[in-house]
Amino acid sequence: MSKKIIAVVGATGSQGGGLVRAICEDAGGGFAARAITRSTDSDKARALAAMGAEVVAANVDDEASLRRAFEGAHGVYGVTFFWDHFSPEREKAQASAIAAASRAVGARHVIWSTLDDSRQYIPLDDTRMPTLMGRYKVPHFDAKAEADAYFAGLPVTYLLTSFYWDNLIHFGMAPRRGEDGRLTFTLPMGDRKLPQIAAADIGRCAYGIFQRGEEFTGKRVGIAGEHLTGAEMCARLGRALGETVTHVSPPFDVYRGLGFPGADDLGNMFQFNHDCADAFCAARSVEFSRTVNPRLQTFEQWLRTNASRMATG
Repeated sequence: MSKKIIAVVGATGSQGGGLVRAICEDAGGGFAARAITRSTDSDKARALAAMGAEVVAANVDDEASLRRAFEGAHGVYGVTFFWDHFSPEREKAQASAIAAASRAVGARHVIWSTLDDSRQYIPLDDTRMPTLMGRYKVPHFDAKAEADAYFAGLPVTYLLTSFYWDNLIHFGMAPRRGEDGRLTFTLPMGDRKLPQIAAADIGRCAYGIFQRGEEFTGKRVGIAGEHLTGAEMCARLGRALGETVTHVSPPFDVYRGLGFPGADDLGNMFQFNHDCADAFCAARSVEFSRTVNPRLQTFEQWLRTNASRMATG
């Protein structure tokens, strides 16, 4: 019997790459990975091909290329990457293209990697945090939430993801050593918990959802590996690194003003995560995540493999 093809958008990124690996690792699982990427000649694309994935070129800005890449696929994993361009409008256009191409080829199951609409909790006229770009509180959240509408009518699962620990490697969020030689970890969450996960486990959870077929179509599910405070993260970081790591939680306005690209968006995100922590955590169940991904890692387990990859200088 031929395997069901899962077309994975963003296959060389963190989420998509994790899903491709999960499919390829399960040789007898009845699914095959079709890795969708802009450049089939990149080192990452070649590595996916070496695992056994079919690597196909397409661009999320080009619906026709996605339609060709999705042809014959049973399932589609859709994800967009705001930080490539910092444009909510472009992100929504990309999501629309993914949805339209999925509909055109008759995909039987689509997973759309989405996020919460922060404006449902903190309206635009709420002065707790600034409104950005005229119509968003957290642009990279709100744009994905608006894009949910494009997938209506498809056999879709809306997958709410969490902060991923790989940000400590790839996004400049590792503990930093100060002039006094001590390590500090900056997370503007005060003493509130933040849902977190390994990027690889996002892919494994998505694979588990595809394996369960129609059970999760039409549903909204959230995943996390742990819900941790900044202090709890520091305790685990300290054990992994063999030295004390101190949690620093700057005021949100200070974080928004740090000046790096997207600082205002991330500052608002952390304030939303903080002010609405109960609802944000409740939407992301560790127990559910483990039912679709029995290999779900804790932060401590992730650190055993990845602590040495963090640049703490």
